[in-house]
Amino acid sequence: MHNNYETLDNPVWYALQTTHKAFAQGTPAVQRYVAGTLQFVGCADPLHADLNEILPWTSAGEKMIIIGELPPLPDNWTLLRQLDCIQMICEQSVSLPTPDVVPLDDVEEMLALVNLVQPGFFYKNTPLLGNYFGIRQEGKLVAIAGERTKITGLVEVSAVCTHPEFTGRGYAQQLVAHIVNRNVANGDALYLHFLTSNDRARKVYERLGFSDRRAIVFWEVVREK
Repeated sequence: MHNNYETLDNPVWYALQTTHKAFAQGTPAVQRYVAGTLQFVGCADPLHADLNEILPWTSAGEKMIIIGELPPLPDNWTLLRQLDCIQMICEQSVSLPTPDVVPLDDVEEMLALVNLVQPGFFYKNTPLLGNYFGIRQEGKLVAIAGERTKITGLVEVSAVCTHPEFTGRGYAQQLVAHIVNRNVANGDALYLHFLTSNDRARKVYERLGFSDRRAIVFWEVVREK
């Protein structure tokens, strides 16, 4: 179905060259998502990139994420942490009813839930990147998932979060299934990332038909000056 999976070795770069070109800032070799959407940087040739090319579009103290190969860090950049992740893909629809899923548009509500469960990756303008869906209980948003980076023919599932008081009810499964089915119907395949240590996430995604593509690292770096 898809033959451009190799772009997922460097997903931020290829997203900023294709579907998310409107969110790109930087040079022909190093680009970032515009601040306030995602703190992600991508490089055309990571192992030979000069991160300082992105200085005009970043500020001192700003933390950024690089996915995949880590460029050599100039003296004014510091590696804060290495997040070892698994990248999975899916190109088949899921026969799972999703009766509780609703589209979301209240950014403050979305921010509150995501930052409670997995802080640090979701910002005020992140919802501009794709569609976000949720499940409510008595009017309160208790689970969320949405679309983050996008490459031609490929859509990343992200921000899969359930309020700690409402886990174990299959909400994450419903939300991811809904996103998978919408995108597969449009001819797109899905990809996602989760921490290698997160066995619970793996079980949910495997049940929905996702399969491992590769291990991949999220590098969090900071520009010191």
